[in-house]
Amino acid sequence: MRRQETSGRAHDLVLYGATGFAGALTAEYLARHAPKNCRWALAGRNTAKLELLRDRLAQIDPACAELPLLHADSSDPKALHALAAGTRVLATTVGPYLVHGEPLVAACAAAGTDYVDLTGEPEFIDRMYLRHHAAARASGARLVHACGFDSVPPDLGVLFTVGLLPEGVPLRIDGFVRSNATFSGGTLASALTVASRPVAMARAARERQRVEPRPDGRTVRAPFGPPMRSGATRAWGVPLPTLDPQIVARSATALERYGPDFRYRHYAGVRRLPIAVGGALGAGALSVVAQVPPARRWLSGRLEPGDGPSPERRAKSWFTVRFVASGGGKRLVTEVSGGDPGYDETAKMLAESALSLAFDDLPETSGQVTTAVAMGDALTARLQEAGMTFRVVRQG
Repeated sequence: MRRQETSGRAHDLVLYGATGFAGALTAEYLARHAPKNCRWALAGRNTAKLELLRDRLAQIDPACAELPLLHADSSDPKALHALAAGTRVLATTVGPYLVHGEPLVAACAAAGTDYVDLTGEPEFIDRMYLRHHAAARASGARLVHACGFDSVPPDLGVLFTVGLLPEGVPLRIDGFVRSNATFSGGTLASALTVASRPVAMARAARERQRVEPRPDGRTVRAPFGPPMRSGATRAWGVPLPTLDPQIVARSATALERYGPDFRYRHYAGVRRLPIAVGGALGAGALSVVAQVPPARRWLSGRLEPGDGPSPERRAKSWFTVRFVASGGGKRLVTEVSGGDPGYDETAKMLAESALSLAFDDLPETSGQVTTAVAMGDALTARLQEAGMTFRVVRQG
């Protein structure tokens, strides 16, 4: 690995897709919390919308009136390469990533530019590993996917929990997610894209498995666990077929602190059994509908990209992820919690991930890496300072 010199570039951080729903929230967070010495810019395909957003940000911080506006379309590789070459860190909210994401990943990998996104699409992440991990290793770029609610709370929550367990022993951790939040048009579009491509997703996962190194002398598993009743959380656990356990497993593969034999299972935590059954049936129905193009288009049209929950609805939203862990004779329950997971907290997580890559003293990594591997405790500390909670519920 030879990290390219990026300190002389025009920007420390560029936010691409800044005028979308999640992008605008991330821009507002940066306007409030980016350090004064941070040289950041807004980027997107519609300059008029960028100008309107900049005017809004100037009401938060008058200095934002001078923010550079950079024009680039996701279908223009030349413009994206120029965008990547002009910054140290590039954060993007433009999804679905399978449709729009690869040219920007390729540009960052080639330019040695650190990259963060909000994808929850397993196929996209696997294909980016296959196509661009080696180039990023060569240039020194850190490609960090899933820097929002997918999958920062489980990834950093497990890292936090592992640090409290004995070293050098088998570890077992189950995560239980609870939330009352709603979602936006962009999230719905990404979810339908994922659900409509089960065969392609499985093929990409197999191709990655064939070439990705395995941990030497260690075992890491993230099985699809059975439904269960958890006494530690007083909830039913419904297996969640999301990206999160894959991310946790990749962190465990890269970090020996997770022990010689590590297992993680991921659940939705539901208080009442009928709700658990209904949720499982609803997820199955969504997967069936997503296979039928007219039905998928109709459902996607219920929420347009850029639409999302109101500030009042987000203010009432919350999430918790509880981790039930054991290892070396010790049992432990920990929790990561915060406010609106899909938008307010996701904007916070993406922005702090980008700022961490730009300004924190981090381990020397490159290629496609997870938040736990790339930023680890530094990002956890940032999120705690920003109001998210990482705590021990009980131990014994």
